[in-house]
Amino acid sequence: MTAARRTGGFLRDNALGLAFLAAFLVTLVGQALAGCAEFNDQLAVGGFAEISVAEYVTSSDFAVDVTENWQSEYLQFFLYITATIWLLQRGSPESKKLGTAGRGTDEEQRMGPHATPESPAWAGARGWRQSLYSRSLGLVMGTIFVLCWLAQSVTGTAAFNEQRLRDLQAPVGWAQYVASADFWNRTLQNWQSELLAIASMVILSIYLRQRGSPESKPVGAPHSATGVEAG
Repeated sequence: MTAARRTGGFLRDNALGLAFLAAFLVTLVGQALAGCAEFNDQLAVGGFAEISVAEYVTSSDFAVDVTENWQSEYLQFFLYITATIWLLQRGSPESKKLGTAGRGTDEEQRMGPHATPESPAWAGARGWRQSLYSRSLGLVMGTIFVLCWLAQSVTGTAAFNEQRLRDLQAPVGWAQYVASADFWNRTLQNWQSELLAIASMVILSIYLRQRGSPESKPVGAPHSATGVEAG
């Protein structure tokens, strides 16, 4: 197999992840450029000198804008992954079949003695390794959310204090900022949009279709078809 064919196969087999990673980088660069321009406009109004893009992307203002979005996204993933273990939605392909709430049996999950030769090694393990791996997706998503939330609180404190110093006001501590309206306004405006997006996807996918998408039921599937019933 030639290098070109191997590269083409890799790109084809990983197109979804690579496309979204590329789009992420493009939008992150766009955010940096637009954010820098807006920040310099604010500095100009206050009579301060402009900063470069490099200075802006290493500033607390840029960091807090990025991390507050990241934490809300990973909160969405964490809540959706864990909520769908127990909560069901009749007619939605985003839900498990009705009557299947819960973590499932070891046989259904191909764990322990029911693991196959193709199963991940820790799926067939015993004890803490199996327990950890069987919850690893939710744990990682939840951990990333907490870390992004902490990063938002720290960078938000720094950005908030920089603005206060420009306004000749005394800076505040981390705990005081986390209890402030500015922090919770930033946080809750992201959380509410993510929760609305989840609810919209769950409900609209009951009645609407997108041909060829794994996030949609087949076009001719009845509205009442739930989860894998749609297949």
